[in-house]
Amino acid sequence: MRKLLFCFSLVFVFLHFQCVIGQSLGISENGRYIEKEDGTPFFYLGDTAWELFHRLDMKEAEYYLKNRTDKGFTVVQAVILSELNGIAVPNANGNLPLLNKDPKRPNEAYFKHVDDIVDKASSLGLVMGMLPTWGSYWSSLSEKDIIFNPESAKEFGLFLGKRYKEKPVIWILGGDRNIRTDNDKKIVEAMAEGLKQGCNGQQLITFHPRGPGMSSDYFHDAEWLDFNMYQSSHGQHGHDNGLYAEHDYSLEPTKPTLDGEPRYEGIPVGFYFKGTDPMDRFDDYDVRQAAYWSVFAGACGHTYGNNNIWQMYTPDHGPIIGAAIPWKEALDHPGAYQMKHLRTLVEARSFSKWIPKQEIIKSSMEVNGEPIRAVMASDATFALIYSPSGKAFVVDKGMISGTNKKAIWYDPRYGVSYHLGTSDTDGVQTYKPPTSGRGQDWILILENADLNLPMPGFN
Repeated sequence: MRKLLFCFSLVFVFLHFQCVIGQSLGISENGRYIEKEDGTPFFYLGDTAWELFHRLDMKEAEYYLKNRTDKGFTVVQAVILSELNGIAVPNANGNLPLLNKDPKRPNEAYFKHVDDIVDKASSLGLVMGMLPTWGSYWSSLSEKDIIFNPESAKEFGLFLGKRYKEKPVIWILGGDRNIRTDNDKKIVEAMAEGLKQGCNGQQLITFHPRGPGMSSDYFHDAEWLDFNMYQSSHGQHGHDNGLYAEHDYSLEPTKPTLDGEPRYEGIPVGFYFKGTDPMDRFDDYDVRQAAYWSVFAGACGHTYGNNNIWQMYTPDHGPIIGAAIPWKEALDHPGAYQMKHLRTLVEARSFSKWIPKQEIIKSSMEVNGEPIRAVMASDATFALIYSPSGKAFVVDKGMISGTNKKAIWYDPRYGVSYHLGTSDTDGVQTYKPPTSGRGQDWILILENADLNLPMPGFN
């Protein structure tokens, strides 16, 4: 039975993006993506805002949410009991989330602030990806910080499920921690049971693991886990997070999957390794590459992150992991703008039909282990091939339906498409992107020209 997520609000339109709130979310019949109540795909395009409830007042939260709506995001990920002293330091209004750090005694004043942010997000057409708690408050990895046991976890989950069951919410358990002991698992399962009972099974639930890691390693067969989430983390340039999507895509029972925490824009590369260069930071190309690799390998969406934004950094707060740019300024970093070009593409070419199809690539000139990935429509009407550094590749055009085949270059940096040519040949063809090198990624769209599909984005 489909899990439903009820959303109540107005219709919001931004340029060619349209999100109709008032529809519910569930899992598609084929188990590959999230869909609205009317059966149309919901592309999970998330932004990481872990400290949203804790550090921002309502005016600041509205500023943040409006910015993310304008950039085409569909989901905002935030933590109720947040990582950065979230249960010991009051929020921007001076309120703690729990009385005496007791999960059975939620502070109404704190949760009223959460309510207001959730409602504002809903009015803008956004879904909240809500983490009930950061993992340090339940995981055996950090025993001194634990405040949950299975009983209190279920009660807290029940409280949250009942409170937000009519809201546009996806629940994300875990909070950057893995399952190490039987008790860890019992706590997470108890919280999931409480949430499910509280919302009457009407909202989707997933699990955010510690990175690099996958929810499927612990809970793939769990009835309450509606879709998988992996964290490809922040270890190195060119880390192929599409491998996680490939892994989950092959599992049974079939469930959607996505990267809930890839490399963040502006975060030092491999900061958790000794001897790394703090000046070497991920840029817009790194985050863009992670997005396309993941989605072209079968993910049902993607999450963007920025090192200055997840912590809502300002000079008043001590920087974490080298944050140096105030969050309001970081909102407009190029990687965030470029995420909407991904959404433009998936909405222009029937995302519900996408199937990973590496077989269409007959050979490629990839270097440095950077794979060229491809998807094809289930009805063979189109294929998309992502070249991460502008290297040439060979495609079997005969796998695309129709007499005439149209080739288009799509630029993920600017959302611009260029008609390369149309022909009636079916042989293998080598395609060389317009530019090459680091940051010069391109998508080839090869499609049945007889269908006269509109060019995606600007052209």
